[in-house]
Amino acid sequence: MAPTSWIEHRRSDGELVGWIVPDGDGFTTIDLLDRARITEPVDWLSAEESLDELGIGYLADRYTLDLADGRARPVRIGEVSTDRVVVVADDFGAASAVGANPERFELPFPAPESLRPH
Repeated sequence: MAPTSWIEHRRSDGELVGWIVPDGDGFTTIDLLDRARITEPVDWLSAEESLDELGIGYLADRYTLDLADGRARPVRIGEVSTDRVVVVADDFGAASAVGANPERFELPFPAPESLRPH
């Protein structure tokens, strides 16, 4: 669950793109995976602009999930909420194949460090 001090930032169509977090006299930003995007405080407008520029396209990227047994699985994000992050196995692009039933992994929010860009 996102802390109550985080302020939701939505794009013009209402889609949540991240959070703006008060930090001293300025603000930092957090993306939908709970990863810091701006770590040094900036003014409100700069925080908004950075999240608007970031958008949600990075959620369509390929990621790697490091499993407890030491294996690294290529995955794609299937669902993100402040309750959980669901990723699906993406071996050779299978996650987007029609009729595919890829293996699913339910992760906590915030997304653990074991989920990393591919």
